[in-house]
Amino acid sequence: MECGRGPCSGAGACPEWRLQEGGENRKYTGAAQRAAGGASADLAPGRMDAPAAFTDAEFYQRSFDPQEYLREFCSLSNAQGQPNTLLTQSLRSLSKMFSLDGLSGHTLIDVGCGPTIYQLLSACERFQEIIALDYTDRNRQELEKWLKNEPGAFDWSPVVKYVCELEGDREKWAEKEEKLRKKVKQVLKCDVTKANPTAPVSLPPADCIVSTLCLEAACKDLATFRSALRNISTLVKPGGHLVMVTVLQETFYAFNKQVFSCLCLERSMVEEAVEGAGFDVKVSEVQPYLPGDARTDCKAVLNLVARRHAPSTA
Repeated sequence: MECGRGPCSGAGACPEWRLQEGGENRKYTGAAQRAAGGASADLAPGRMDAPAAFTDAEFYQRSFDPQEYLREFCSLSNAQGQPNTLLTQSLRSLSKMFSLDGLSGHTLIDVGCGPTIYQLLSACERFQEIIALDYTDRNRQELEKWLKNEPGAFDWSPVVKYVCELEGDREKWAEKEEKLRKKVKQVLKCDVTKANPTAPVSLPPADCIVSTLCLEAACKDLATFRSALRNISTLVKPGGHLVMVTVLQETFYAFNKQVFSCLCLERSMVEEAVEGAGFDVKVSEVQPYLPGDARTDCKAVLNLVARRHAPSTA
């Protein structure tokens, strides 16, 4: 449940972001991201609708093919040589968010990692240990394959080189890959609809959690979305951070002749749910998604950073 897709407005990286204790910095620029897989579909433009019933977790377990997903959505360009603008924009946004002052620490938990690592490439420079969580067995197996450098693992090197170039030294890509492999300490099953998402395992609260393109696919309605945010908030310590990438105004997304449901969200809904889960929103960036992609009805993507309330001293 990760990565980029389709055409976008191609806006560049945003101006500087700064986390502030008492305030927030909200920006609106242009681009977007995402895809995954549900009901069988003809992907011809104008002929697709959201599934009649919200696609559930077990459908992901049965039907989501991580290798097909990676091949289609996680390369810098597609089979026709067209650039994957959404992936590169996402990499730039994540680089910006993970370079914010104060957004660092010992442990990062990735909630809904899918089979991907792109969301961790900037993060691994700011945290000492990473725990990756995902619902489906095949996603976790695919991720483990790359972490163990096994034959047949997806080749992330072009994406890693792109991030290293953003950071000022493209030639350090092999060093970054090795660093990330060493820092990911656990890959665990999770279910964001549970009060303890990693049950029966209990994790100590982390300094930061990151969730990219996960909750809107896992939650059938706004009440479930709010509950899921409260559930994953238990994974981060007071004063720690939440980094989110979430699609807006989307009811479905598709690849590999499968269509999956998506909870249709507005920016205000996400921010209110984040705040209701005990966070203060510090950065909120909306990136428009241009029409014309038959695989989705997504209108925009929200990049968000929030800080969990510290205990009251009163």
